[in-house]
Amino acid sequence: MKSRFLIAVAAAALISTSAFAASSPHWTYEGAEGPAHWADLAKNFEVCEAGHEQSPVDLTHAVKAEPADIMFHWNKDAHWTVVNNGHTIQANTDDGGTIDLDGKSYVLRQFHFHTPSEHAIDGKKAPMEAHFVHQAEDGTLAVVGAMIEPGGENDLFRAVMDKAPPKAGEEVKVGAADAATMLPDTQHFFRYEGSLTTPPCSETVVWTVMKEPIKVSEASIKEFEAIYAANARPLQPIGRRFILEK
Repeated sequence: MKSRFLIAVAAAALISTSAFAASSPHWTYEGAEGPAHWADLAKNFEVCEAGHEQSPVDLTHAVKAEPADIMFHWNKDAHWTVVNNGHTIQANTDDGGTIDLDGKSYVLRQFHFHTPSEHAIDGKKAPMEAHFVHQAEDGTLAVVGAMIEPGGENDLFRAVMDKAPPKAGEEVKVGAADAATMLPDTQHFFRYEGSLTTPPCSETVVWTVMKEPIKVSEASIKEFEAIYAANARPLQPIGRRFILEK
């Protein structure tokens, strides 16, 4: 019963695109409502402190293995809208396509950004990180993370940043785009079992974090930082979990 409740909470958190939903307690990335206090803000946030499989983590001391590749079936012409949800800039879609992972299908629902990166690789963080969030029929999630660094050009990232609403609650259309253009060309990655990195921190997530970063323009990164200068949860203990590396 508890696991079904946590999955339902995670699904609700995923689907919500507004930071102003009446049922969502206010939380931030600093001060009295910041990460150190999330567990105190609501009963269903308690796992943010009590959980043992929290994210993000430092991807270090990984075990060389052969975790299953992700089979991407994303829609190259998916239609996207961009919303400022009060915590990040998020692109939402209703026709994003799917991925297959370990025999399970997940639907691409949205992608969003954090600065600096939430995960670290061998103790080092990138300027930003993108999270591509997928949901299975049972409510469980598969998130693909990609580090973002300056030194290149990415048309979709630039389009999202150029249309990113500066005020929370605003939403604009981006149009049709292929989200795969914001992923590295190769599947070298880390995988582990973890959680949402935002309240309610539900431990229902299979994480795949790509090793290679995507390169974007410094100007586009600064556009995001002008809206959200810091929206990354601190690193969490890995505990007894294994990080698999491919």
